[in-house]
Amino acid sequence: MTHHDETAHVHELIGGQRTAMLTTIHEQTGALTSRPMTLQRADEDGTLWFLGATDSAAAHEIQAHPDVNVAFTKEGAWVSVAGRAEARHDPERAKDLWNEFAETWFQVEPDDPSVAVIRVDGDTAQYWDSPGKAATVVEMVKARVTGDRPDPGGSNTVDL
Repeated sequence: MTHHDETAHVHELIGGQRTAMLTTIHEQTGALTSRPMTLQRADEDGTLWFLGATDSAAAHEIQAHPDVNVAFTKEGAWVSVAGRAEARHDPERAKDLWNEFAETWFQVEPDDPSVAVIRVDGDTAQYWDSPGKAATVVEMVKARVTGDRPDPGGSNTVDL
């Protein structure tokens, strides 16, 4: 696959997913901290957009240590995006990303100072794309019979 094909494949694997695990670095301890976040948008260039609270641990940790990881999973596909994040009050971008879920969650307008836009610029993405449940079962049975390892599907690291 070409670089464009690989990045398009990562974008396709992320597409339609609403929940991701955002991992940041704890301000004081340096420990990795993960929390579920709702993905508002994924751009084809690897930029991921979330909304959060300006006073949240995630926003503070991003300001202190912008290196983050965002993990997605759905049946048969896993994507891990490593990159750098920023969390800031950006009313125009928040309005662009706003939806009914955000309205219900935040209970304020998108231009409220308590709303932070979290932007993750992906540097690399590691993905594993399995052939699906039925094909995986066939691979497992075949491996049991032949003694070979099963083919788990495609996996690659892509520069974004």
